[in-house]
Amino acid sequence: MICQLSVADFQSIHTVINDAAVAYKSKIPLDCYNEPYMSQNKLRNEIFLGIQFYGIIQDGLLLAVMGIQPIDDVTLIRHAYTLTCYQRQGLGGQLLNYLIGLVKTKRVLVGTWETATWAIRFYQKHAFELLTREETNKLLKKYWNITREQFENSVVLEQWRR
Repeated sequence: MICQLSVADFQSIHTVINDAAVAYKSKIPLDCYNEPYMSQNKLRNEIFLGIQFYGIIQDGLLLAVMGIQPIDDVTLIRHAYTLTCYQRQGLGGQLLNYLIGLVKTKRVLVGTWETATWAIRFYQKHAFELLTREETNKLLKKYWNITREQFENSVVLEQWRR
């Protein structure tokens, strides 16, 4: 079941993100990977900045999370993670399609690590187009607040809605 998550789900959201983020461990710059990947304070700040998390819950267990964040004229898809043992079962696609259905802007953006080729393929499979480095840099500066190292190692994909 897909549902909007609340403060009561905070620890479960944190657990899913950090379980799934292990995939980045050897793929991103060493100074960008922490254990846990996302601290509780960072997660609290992301929620404070307006990211609304949704998730897939089965038998009382949160299996996948994904955030949505409207900013000005775009909507950002943020922090898309599925528990490692439930990956490649279509949960991320279900959650993404659900969130796309909630979007009120014409343009949807998602950022990910350049070396996370599996994530790039996932978004491309769902009608997102990988942007050029020039476009990526412009959008990262405008819509994301990330470190210089993350900025230099990230890509942006977009989807235009009718």
